[in-house]
Amino acid sequence: MVITLDPASPVPPFEQVRTGFAAKINSGELAVGTKLPTVRALAAELGLAVNTVARSYRELEEAGLVETRGRAGTFVSTSGDRTLARARAAADRYAEIAHTLGLDRDAAIEIVRAAVTALPWS
Repeated sequence: MVITLDPASPVPPFEQVRTGFAAKINSGELAVGTKLPTVRALAAELGLAVNTVARSYRELEEAGLVETRGRAGTFVSTSGDRTLARARAAADRYAEIAHTLGLDRDAAIEIVRAAVTALPWS
């Protein structure tokens, strides 16, 4: 389970770790119940401070993608499945609204592209 960092990226390392895991969870590459490396182990592997990785894990937990089970570790949460389902439902609602407003497909997609581009994705 490798998360790669781009040292030349303007995206902070904690965000690269967070989005790397989020992408793997949402794609199903990391299945529900998969145990993530310990914060210390991942920090050592990536050459990052422990607090940097801990922040990534906290944000993943706040998003409902992972859950920490005390000393047992951090695991991919079942709500990760719900997160992807919620995103799909939001996309469906947007498509319906755009259609009702009379936007053509290309215009609707361009609006989403602009909104996504405005965010600090890695």
